[in-house]
Amino acid sequence: MTDSPHTPNALPHAFFDRDAQVLAKDLLGKVIRHKVGNLWLSARIIETEAYYFAEKGSHASLGYTEKRKALFLDGGHIYMYYARGGDSLNFSAQGPGNAVLIKSAYPWVDAISGPESLAQMLLNNPDAQSRPRTPQKLCAGQTLLCKALGLKVPEWDAKRFDPERLLVEDVAVPTVNVIQTTRLGIPLGRDEHLPYRFVDAAYAPWCTRNPLRRGQVEGRDYFLLP
Repeated sequence: MTDSPHTPNALPHAFFDRDAQVLAKDLLGKVIRHKVGNLWLSARIIETEAYYFAEKGSHASLGYTEKRKALFLDGGHIYMYYARGGDSLNFSAQGPGNAVLIKSAYPWVDAISGPESLAQMLLNNPDAQSRPRTPQKLCAGQTLLCKALGLKVPEWDAKRFDPERLLVEDVAVPTVNVIQTTRLGIPLGRDEHLPYRFVDAAYAPWCTRNPLRRGQVEGRDYFLLP
């Protein structure tokens, strides 16, 4: 039981069993909730990246291994791995080897996840000088997000969602405009040109890298979707 009179409603597994790009776009605005102790730590998804087995940027393109097995399971399995010394969160999509990386998020406070939850997230993820980060920077990157939410590879990799502990919820706050652009950190020659990154335009300044920064041109560097 939570301390709140409200309980979250998990998205069904069928929500994730769709094309990776469709899923990546539709995950924007949804809220990840992870229960730690009596607190639901929560963040609104603001940036995602889609990956396919058939393109060179994906982990799955390197072939099946026991470590990558979640990528080849049905949509709605959790795939976690280490990136730059931190944990990263992905969800399998429709089709073997296809998935969505949760690139960044924004702290979410509501009746389920109150100020105490945000305070715990701030404690989980201080900056390099051990000072509290601003809320805008708390989940602004795939490893920062996992650290703030307390998500760890050994605990969640290759698992299903658990409605009592880890879930994604539709909180009915729509994403009005979506930016579509190229993914980040893809090596040259590994399909770095594919526009498989999606950003909630309202939160663009607080994602991993602002696609609306100075010098970026709509129609060339990014596309604005309704």
